[in-house]
Amino acid sequence: MTEEKDLIEVHVNVEITTASLQTIVENAKKISGRNEKGHYQVDTAGKVSQMISRFLLENDFEAYVSDINNF
Repeated sequence: MTEEKDLIEVHVNVEITTASLQTIVENAKKISGRNEKGHYQVDTAGKVSQMISRFLLENDFEAYVSDINNF
């Protein structure tokens, strides 16, 4: 059962490894494929946002921020 969450979009700067970014771009290109001119039409920044957001939701970021020891 999926629980509905009250979400808000927050624009932040995050540090990730270059390897993570390269992997996201490579996989996004594989999934989207090329258009008729041979160009990739994928919003890689959007994919990074989706990946990080999903990771935070699936790994209970709310519990993490609730723990004062994590500050």
